Amino acid sequence: MYTRIMEISPWTLRSAKLEKEYKRLQESLTSLGNGYMGMRGNFEETYSADSHLGTYIAGVWFPDKTRVGWWKNGYPKYFGKAINALNFSKVKIFVDNQEVDLAKNDVADFSIELDMQHGVLRRSFTVFGVRFDVCKFLSVAQKELAVIRWEAVSVDGKTHQVRIDSIIDADVKNEDSNYEEKFWQVLDKGVSDGLSYIATQTVANPFGVEQFIVNAEQTFAGSFKALGGSQTDWQVSNSFEAKVGSTPETFEKRVIVTTSRDYQGLEAVKAAGRALSEKIAGVAFETLLDAHKAGWLHRWEIADVVIEGSDEAQQGIRFNLFQLFSTYYGEDARLNIGPKGFTGEKYGGATYWDTEAYAVPLYLALAEPEVTRNLLQYRRNQLPQAQHNAREQGLAGALYPMVTFTGIECHNEWEITFEEIHRNGAIPYAIYNYTNYTGDESYLAKEGLEVLVEVSRFWADRVHFSKRNGKYMIHGVTGPNEYENNINNNWYTNTLAAWVLDYTHEALAKYPRPDLNVSAAELEKWADISANMYRPHDEELGVFVQHDGFLDKDIRPVSALSPDDLPLNQKWSWDKILRSPFIKQADVLQGIYFFGDRFNIDEKRRNFDFYEPMTVHESSLSPCIHSILAAELGKEEKAVEMYQRTARLDLDNYNNDTEDGLHITSMTGSWLAIVQGFAQMKTWGGKLSFAPFLPSAWTGYAFHINYRGRLIKVAVGKENVVFTLDRKSVVFTLLKGEPLDLQVYGKDITLNGSHTVALEK
Repeated sequence: MYTRIMEISPWTLRSAKLEKEYKRLQESLTSLGNGYMGMRGNFEETYSADSHLGTYIAGVWFPDKTRVGWWKNGYPKYFGKAINALNFSKVKIFVDNQEVDLAKNDVADFSIELDMQHGVLRRSFTVFGVRFDVCKFLSVAQKELAVIRWEAVSVDGKTHQVRIDSIIDADVKNEDSNYEEKFWQVLDKGVSDGLSYIATQTVANPFGVEQFIVNAEQTFAGSFKALGGSQTDWQVSNSFEAKVGSTPETFEKRVIVTTSRDYQGLEAVKAAGRALSEKIAGVAFETLLDAHKAGWLHRWEIADVVIEGSDEAQQGIRFNLFQLFSTYYGEDARLNIGPKGFTGEKYGGATYWDTEAYAVPLYLALAEPEVTRNLLQYRRNQLPQAQHNAREQGLAGALYPMVTFTGIECHNEWEITFEEIHRNGAIPYAIYNYTNYTGDESYLAKEGLEVLVEVSRFWADRVHFSKRNGKYMIHGVTGPNEYENNINNNWYTNTLAAWVLDYTHEALAKYPRPDLNVSAAELEKWADISANMYRPHDEELGVFVQHDGFLDKDIRPVSALSPDDLPLNQKWSWDKILRSPFIKQADVLQGIYFFGDRFNIDEKRRNFDFYEPMTVHESSLSPCIHSILAAELGKEEKAVEMYQRTARLDLDNYNNDTEDGLHITSMTGSWLAIVQGFAQMKTWGGKLSFAPFLPSAWTGYAFHINYRGRLIKVAVGKENVVFTLDRKSVVFTLLKGEPLDLQVYGKDITLNGSHTVALEK
């Protein structure tokens, strides 16, 4: 079941319908961002019906107080929220003194189009005899700059008086704010005929979290005449007018946003905004737009995945890559990848385990190694806070947070905050992934080991020894399958914990670190835990058991449910979900994906065939893992089904929750499904290998990867018909770097220039 409101096109999202029923969904899908700031696809003009206005600034947040019962010692003191910032895009438009309200007016010729190739949002509509064409972008060439241009032309043969009030509005709140609570106060504002600004600051908090200053200054260009400015307690405004006939008139709003993350104190923040406004004052709109477009085209040169034969699939992968790079492109090591990016404030927090588990593999292949290293360094910088989190639970070592801005855990659900401790395995796994993929062991030897040792100390303290079973166990956890809480011996968690201890041990043997004070007794203990870790397994079924007691449930497939039961998280009580066998996302299969070189094909098949039929994929992170494993197992239909679901999760609103914002961190899934799934790219033991297949519904696909100083293009199918009997082929092309030894379908080749092999699947 899905809801599709945008037309299918390889490079654009377009609709000719002014959505009222699905307005929030349309706003989510047409969100823009440039890594520094972003906003939902709201109308700038008045829209008096239901809408979710959202503007967000990277790294700006608020610690909202959490109240819980006294018995929950160690519970986070606050819930960190991505907060809605001042609305700097707002305008009011009047045609012959009638206010344009797109929810109420008789609107004709409406269209909206997101151009993903160039990062531009365009809208058109006709109201009161005037056609308006709107163009908006958040510059990737000048990160502080947002530009919106209106072009107005009469279409009824009359001349109309058009007035535009350009507003910056600080009177905003979060969707989830309690009792209309506001997180902002106005520090300063100013208005003149040609510009206005307003500076806001987050309100005081009792937790020692810094108060952020955000300043927005608007300047203008175009053919409209300035009428003057005005201000109220919460907003500043400049008014402009023009007589609009058959010749188009233009109004251009340029906003510079500066924050205390980059400048110290109010005056410095304001001065920086003023200087940047002056810098662009004489620059033409087309010049600003061209610089922005060039930035996006440069990103696409390496990142683009070309799919032939399915516009649906093509649009899906490009949409996901566009929104992912709109959120994070690695320029700022202080930042990470939030689950909603700049598209909504649901979930809170800026960093989840999603980054390490799902985003790192993509950035390793599509960006310079420094970008992934920045993501790893982000965690190393927060090691003291992770140690604090462990102490809050009375444990040694470091517990990285499930949800955070600063490294301090800031989520308000106990089962997520302190049961879903498997993230303390995903973060070490990212260190391994980076080291194995790049061949660069310098991070592992220094910062990486500092993280690994403290995480290992946590795991060694968190386990307990069962005398009855003679095994180490981990009780009271939640695995990746969040539809089971407070369970014992989650196979995935136990497996990860043992692996971390082993990996740390091996790394210390290779790179001794006396400064970390790891004793021989400590190492011996880690080895004992790993060797005797309990990992539930059922001999009869030949599967790893998700956790103790799982097989005692009423085991049945999702197909046994009525369609009316789905999605479970919107139809069933939490009690009913927790008692059911149905799985939110890959759990055991997540572990098999992480450690794919440890399991043979029969083990993978048995576990996939057992767990996938019970999986409802109500986490956005789920489909890609299943697509990758299905591809390896030769289950083409399932692999393609899961690719479709991960690629078009938001575009088709599969989980019926995209109106809250996009699932940014899972958007790597469509790329992973193609590259690690369909192309079967693996890097086990530092050896690059491929075993591609071509989905029967496609005629070809192609992508690039960066790998150890090389740039490689992989093209599968279509134009590569070089064998007799029309057998399609795979072409590997070394575009940059030294020759490379790799494997294709299990055979060793040396890539130097191009190498063509017949497609085997």
